[in-house]
Amino acid sequence: MSWGVGRVLRDRNAAFYIGGVVVSGFGSSAMALAGGVWAKSLTGSDSLAALTTFCVWAPMLLGPLIGTIADRVRSKPLLIWSNLSMAALLPALVLVDSEDRIWLLFAVLIVYGVTIVLMDAAEAVLVAAAVPEELRGDFNGLRLTANEGMKLLAPLLGAGLFIQFGGQSVALLNAVTFAFAAAAFTLLRVSEPRPARADRQPWTAQVSEGVRFLRTHPVLWRLVVAGAVTMGMAGVNGAALYAIVDSGLHRAPAFAGMLYTVQGAGSVLSGLFAGALLRRMPERVFTAAGILLFALGVALRAVPSTPVVLVASAMIGAGLPCVLIAAMTAVQRETPGELMGRVAATANTLLLAPNPVFLALGAGLLPFVDHRVLIVTAGVVAAGSGVVLLGGGARKRGAPTEGEADVEAGEAEADAAAGETAAGETAEADTEAGGTGTERTPGSPSTAAK
Repeated sequence: MSWGVGRVLRDRNAAFYIGGVVVSGFGSSAMALAGGVWAKSLTGSDSLAALTTFCVWAPMLLGPLIGTIADRVRSKPLLIWSNLSMAALLPALVLVDSEDRIWLLFAVLIVYGVTIVLMDAAEAVLVAAAVPEELRGDFNGLRLTANEGMKLLAPLLGAGLFIQFGGQSVALLNAVTFAFAAAAFTLLRVSEPRPARADRQPWTAQVSEGVRFLRTHPVLWRLVVAGAVTMGMAGVNGAALYAIVDSGLHRAPAFAGMLYTVQGAGSVLSGLFAGALLRRMPERVFTAAGILLFALGVALRAVPSTPVVLVASAMIGAGLPCVLIAAMTAVQRETPGELMGRVAATANTLLLAPNPVFLALGAGLLPFVDHRVLIVTAGVVAAGSGVVLLGGGARKRGAPTEGEADVEAGEAEADAAAGETAAGETAEADTEAGGTGTERTPGSPSTAAK
């Protein structure tokens, strides 16, 4: 394989990292299904079953705060111990055998959600240190492909284990996968400097520093905002899924599984080719193209035709990952190492949190608004964010293009170097003439430049 994915798999660190992601993603995907089924089977409550998902998602809202931890310690040991901690905690769920102990399931899932947010932030720091920059687009695409592939396979195994042996078996399987992921991360060869102590800076200031960096960075902020809008519209699309299957296609609810499978296949293919495409086009163009493909797929789901909806599902699956891959690749490239955990966690929060929010909003609107109106509107809104990113967000009026900016930066550096050379010659001439030249005192511009 001469393309980027082959290069990623030949890179030792990237290969072990992907292995850890595949193993832990398999267990997490199985547990995601089992948690809700477990709560439903013990309590008979749909609300408590839905609460299991909320417990895992809720810590994401604290992403900027949790991500700060990843900037305070080295990421490789943090990842190893986080995985080992979950491997040790999950077996406690074998005690959940009645409605009276359902609280233990919710408690573990909250810790699970916090740990996932923390590990995502630590992984962003580790990827920036362990994976060469030219491979990160391919790496992020392959990582997403692995995750999506596990989402297609793991729920089937999880459901089978639950039916045969109960939720305890799924929890134990997930514990084993966390242990294997810790072993894979242990094999990474990466030299990480110990993070500088930040005792003099309040915790709140450290959190806001990551948020402020993301907010004031023109490239990252535009990508994240466009991605947030798109993920929100994906939530509306998800809320309308069963209405599309029932009212639109007049099929049994189980047909939704087919749409999920086709969408997952589209995501797998998109992840495989993402790196190669990112090397051939700017990130905003790649992201906008993915958003527009997603938007068209969402709108086409309003057509009451099974072949059209299947194609639309593949388009959604292929387009949506482009947003996440481009945004995280840009974060890993543009963010200073000392801010990586906070910025990555903040970006994840802004990108992913709109999905469940708009999923709930769409579900609330469905009894009052035709599903076709909802999904076409969602497609139009998503397309609008893609157009803004592609056009209006490319550069402000009167601002230089990226190429012009590079030329201007190069000229400025040349001018500065020439100025320093001239100043040095002048100082030498002064010294030869008996002068003292320029005195360098602590805190002066010359000292600060060093």
